[in-house]
Amino acid sequence: MELPPLVTPADELPAGERDRAARQLRLPELGEPGQRRLYAARVGVLGAGGLGSPVLLYLASAGVGTIGIVDDDVVDASNLQRQVIFSSDDVGTSKAGIAADRIRSLSPHTTVIEHREHLTADNAEQIFAGYDLIIDGSDTFDTRYAVADACAALGIPLVWGSVLRFDAQATVFWSRPPSGPAVTLRDVFPTAPAPGEVPSCAEAGVLGALCGQLGGILVTEAVKLICGIGDSLLGRMLVLEALSQRTREVPLAPVTPDTGSAAPVAETAHADSRSGAAPEATQAHANARQDATPDAASAAPGAAPEGVRDTAAPAPSQSSSTRQAGRPAHVAIDDLAAHDGAMLLDVREPEEFSRGSIPGAVSVPLAQVLGDAASIRLDDSVIVFCQTGPRARAAARALTAAHPETDIRLLDGGYAAWSERSRV
Repeated sequence: MELPPLVTPADELPAGERDRAARQLRLPELGEPGQRRLYAARVGVLGAGGLGSPVLLYLASAGVGTIGIVDDDVVDASNLQRQVIFSSDDVGTSKAGIAADRIRSLSPHTTVIEHREHLTADNAEQIFAGYDLIIDGSDTFDTRYAVADACAALGIPLVWGSVLRFDAQATVFWSRPPSGPAVTLRDVFPTAPAPGEVPSCAEAGVLGALCGQLGGILVTEAVKLICGIGDSLLGRMLVLEALSQRTREVPLAPVTPDTGSAAPVAETAHADSRSGAAPEATQAHANARQDATPDAASAAPGAAPEGVRDTAAPAPSQSSSTRQAGRPAHVAIDDLAAHDGAMLLDVREPEEFSRGSIPGAVSVPLAQVLGDAASIRLDDSVIVFCQTGPRARAAARALTAAHPETDIRLLDGGYAAWSERSRV
């Protein structure tokens, strides 16, 4: 989505900046006006860890005029595999201090503001006041939600990413954009996962190079917003799978057929706070790993500066004959045979469907459902499923809005549960 420039250009660039940014100035989409916007921009970065490290380096390299670093931690030896802004000599020293020195060495005209304090829901808005946008590379769920809530309250864009193991996600949240859908973290991931539900990167691991790849994407989004160029990730989730080297995209705010307005599609998701992961919620929207982004991308709000996880817990079963607050009823795996006449709708990707599905199921990928739910032909009774649940929940909500007369239900546990059951 194309958006107007976020920042007014500075009157002029400081001496020597044209030489330093010469290759970037050659880009017609940026040019000197764009470079002056970058110099006038104030960007706050949460965390100087796995995502924050490459983000800070590339913001400085791009010539952003003011960069704020929020981090009260010190460098640990285990950080060095992915936190490329630090060296072995920095172990035991302040992350914010070392990162600030590195930024100044890369971009001498950049003003660096160090916030060596723990960000909370109580101080987040005060810390963010005056910044044009925030990039979140934090590592706990509490911090992620505090960041998102503060940005939503202030009306400033939040460039968000998470990574865990070999999977990553990126998007832009903005409560009051000048145009397009208003999507916030809580629209996609309403609540944080329960303690212990999602592993941290310390437990599950994370590929260091993927942190760099995602960090570069987040800075690209920030540059686009600042300068008003390109197509922003607002309203969509980008999902990266490093092992297959594939990227996917999941809409976060489809247009509902009844109102024509943008509406968030995810229901719940969780991610690793220590690694910026986001387990299954994202996948409900996207579908990055198996069911990622609601099954893979679907991770919770990705907490740490490095995390994605596809382990969102299935919603509690409800009576198959009732609905709560307009939400579809659930069908347990053991009760599936009792619904023999229902249409089985598999909303995973075509390649997943080709590898195996429930006999008799019809393949309609999530993106197609979210793109135009009203055009999909349904039987009177439909049971929707994906790999584990997130994508199916997103699809069911869109289908329920478009086909209110149809009995739409969710298969608890999805194809994974059916496959496991069929092997017993």
